[in-house]
Amino acid sequence: MIDISLLRDNPELFKDDLRKRKEPKNIIDDVLKLDKEWRNLLTDRDNLKAERNTVNLEIAKLKQAKKPAEKEIKAMQAIASKIKKADEKTEKKLTERDELLYTLPNLMHDSVPPGEDDKDNVVIKTVGKKTTIKKPLDHIDLGLKHNLFDTERAAKTSGARFYFLKNEGAELEMALAQYAMKTLIEEGFTPMIPPVLVREEVMYGVGMLPKSRNEIFKIENEDLYLVLTAEHAIGGYLMNESFEKTELPIRLAGLSSCFRTEAGSHGRDTKGIFRVHQFQKVEMFSFTEPEKSWKEHEKLLAVAEKLVKDLKIPYRVVNICTGDLGNIASKKYDIEAWLPGQGKYREIISCSNCTDDQARRLNIKYRPQPGDKGIPVHTLNSTALALGRTIVAILENHQQADGTIKVPKVLHPYMSTKVIGKK
Repeated sequence: MIDISLLRDNPELFKDDLRKRKEPKNIIDDVLKLDKEWRNLLTDRDNLKAERNTVNLEIAKLKQAKKPAEKEIKAMQAIASKIKKADEKTEKKLTERDELLYTLPNLMHDSVPPGEDDKDNVVIKTVGKKTTIKKPLDHIDLGLKHNLFDTERAAKTSGARFYFLKNEGAELEMALAQYAMKTLIEEGFTPMIPPVLVREEVMYGVGMLPKSRNEIFKIENEDLYLVLTAEHAIGGYLMNESFEKTELPIRLAGLSSCFRTEAGSHGRDTKGIFRVHQFQKVEMFSFTEPEKSWKEHEKLLAVAEKLVKDLKIPYRVVNICTGDLGNIASKKYDIEAWLPGQGKYREIISCSNCTDDQARRLNIKYRPQPGDKGIPVHTLNSTALALGRTIVAILENHQQADGTIKVPKVLHPYMSTKVIGKK
């Protein structure tokens, strides 16, 4: 959630940001109108409270002088009734303002490139060698050939966009999780296995609600939502807490199942395991001082790149443009793996600096100096490895001319074989 005081002082800054995002800017005026109405109601309520205090003093004086105070008591009761109604109106108006405020996107960093959609994202660098196999198979053919996953039987149990991982496919997922966690622990992250169900308050806090409601699975008749990423549970982990400067940064790494409705993706990646409703992912999350968050952003990207490099997957890093950037991130990098079976790069990792937007929503603060009033931290998140998509990239990039698939060397300690399909 953006800083309302900054919005009051500089509305044109936010209007310009919305213009860059190709979003209507009249919402800024709507928020400020509600904010003004709320502040007027707040003043009226405070005036009533001041009047009540004055009458209370009069009653106390009359009682001390042993004089009748029935008139003043009735007046105080009438004021108390007005205050109750004023409290309700004030709270209702604040809720109305904040619901609209929650929909405003975070301010973008100056280095975010202009653009309409993902076609305008800017490639920063390209790393790794592509396969020289003339007619590489895609992950679907490879998976079926080596009996690594089963989507047809998953459709019987769960419907479309689900899969059973089998044999070396299941081994690969477990190996990737162990390899990623081991690497992150060495990089100073605390390993976690968080809940996959979180309350609505947390979904508002991390910025998924109210705007992205159709992307989330909700538990019927419960105040619980399935997470789309471990980021959501880990973000809420420190909700309503304050820290000393010396305690930052706090770096957490979460392994969890993730659940996505994939609303709006009808007809896209309907086969295979690239775009599904449920998958496993290892996620990085950092809580930092504001002045250090951009350095932390580069660190998260570097760690994510190390993981992909070690797996010998060709990739490129792109800077996400204004038209493709989500509401919460101030800036985002994507790592896109080259998939020879598809003949194109596909996103497997996203790395975002959310600055103070989530921290304001979640009320997570730190004290620059002991005894100081707390100010919002900055939060950052990055995929370490989305395990299913990484399996896709491994299968397609490590396939051999004889139809076998070499297992990346860093995964050998966790696998029963070094070559999938070798007889």
